[in-house]
Amino acid sequence: MMKISKIREMSSPDLEKELGELKTELFKLKFSLATNGLDNPMKIKEVKRDIAKINTVLTERKIEETKKA
Repeated sequence: MMKISKIREMSSPDLEKELGELKTELFKLKFSLATNGLDNPMKIKEVKRDIAKINTVLTERKIEETKKA
């Protein structure tokens, strides 16, 4: 699970890349859960939370850019 402070330190392009990787991981986790089960089903919840954290930080940055313009 990623810390919000670590996420805030990353640049926006890095966050976009990480978001894509997490979405791919979430897809794979859901697929393996449906086909043969997972050792740790809580991993899906953790990945979803990380995606939400990244989306929150990206949205905050967009709002800041809008305010400056």
